[in-house]
Amino acid sequence: MAAILQVRPVTDVLPRLRASASPQDPQFFQDPYGFYAERHADEPGFFWEEYGHWCFADFRSVSELLRDKRFGRHILHVASREEIGLPQPKPHVADFDLTEQHSLLNLEPPAHTRLRTLVNRAFVSRQVEQLRPRIRQLANQMIDSFEHDGSVDLIKSFAAPIPAIVIAEMIGLPAEMAPQLLNWSNRMVTMYMYNVSHETELDANRAAADFTAYLREVIAERRRQPQQDLLSHMLTSDRAGDVLSDDEVLSTAILLLNAGHEATVHTTGNGVKAILESGLDPQSLFASEGQTEATVEECLRFDAPLHLFTRYALMDLEYNGIRLRKGDVVGLMLGAANRDPRRFVHAERFDPFRTDAANVSFGAGIHFCIGAPLARIELQEAMRVLFARLPRLRIVEPPRYANVYHFHGLERLRVAWD
Repeated sequence: MAAILQVRPVTDVLPRLRASASPQDPQFFQDPYGFYAERHADEPGFFWEEYGHWCFADFRSVSELLRDKRFGRHILHVASREEIGLPQPKPHVADFDLTEQHSLLNLEPPAHTRLRTLVNRAFVSRQVEQLRPRIRQLANQMIDSFEHDGSVDLIKSFAAPIPAIVIAEMIGLPAEMAPQLLNWSNRMVTMYMYNVSHETELDANRAAADFTAYLREVIAERRRQPQQDLLSHMLTSDRAGDVLSDDEVLSTAILLLNAGHEATVHTTGNGVKAILESGLDPQSLFASEGQTEATVEECLRFDAPLHLFTRYALMDLEYNGIRLRKGDVVGLMLGAANRDPRRFVHAERFDPFRTDAANVSFGAGIHFCIGAPLARIELQEAMRVLFARLPRLRIVEPPRYANVYHFHGLERLRVAWD
């Protein structure tokens, strides 16, 4: 999920292939698209100075590399830390590391295949389709709670609580736990920031420890008394005697809870912002089921919720003339790929009616987001209800993005209506 700092120095890079932009520079993270446009105009494969590794910004390369089995999310199954110069784990983030130990996001086959097979059934389209009425109900409930106020921070009061409640209920946790789950999740994902501070690491580790302690109690309860929820499904799934351990269930539940709302929150905020700034009639964007789907896909393309995803080179290789050694990190720039002018006509324009629609916002290959069908349904239902209930919605405060570059989302979105 996060960009990992290159563990070995790379010195033999031509000056024209180097680029610099600080992920913590407000001018950059408020609008990274100018930097992306420069990469598209020059070499889409470039060495990002601040991160210390190669990155790819074009749609073709990102799509290919997401599927290329010479790259992976994990490296220690094919190399030792000493061989590639990977630092030892930090003792003060041991609780956080434990939550990542069996994460689907970081495993490679066969471990990834085994775990994903045991979990995937709950997230296939025919299963999550059944959640549409609940998502519509939640969207209406949220709007009921603030409609008479005349204005609201849409992120805090609408975008964030809906997916948090949905994924909590799917897993088998009470809806009233959603605010606490959001608190733990928001603190944990700060670990993926560029140049994270020691204090941030300590706080993220405390959140991980508290989250873990809570889930261990729930897991123990479900083992005693299974219910009709995803947690019980993970604990009781048995493929020829193969069952998940408590630590595997723990990692998977935390990943699903964190990832299960993060992208949806950001896409809701970014998408509403794009719609309101486009000057298009929102009613036309949700006039039919097909157009609603197209509008959501354009929201995912135009201002993606995740901008940088990394892979390790699992062997020495060459890609597009760039020599990579086993253990080197490459950054796949999802947000940049979605704005590639070679792939999209008027790539910089928000156009829900475009005929060349596509995006890599959920990734691709074996690590394609397991929750993508759920996220799409949440976005379709929540945004359709929002614009039906509040057709005169307008932005009343300049939106600002949070200082967490990889997770490209708004700090708040202050809107009003008549």
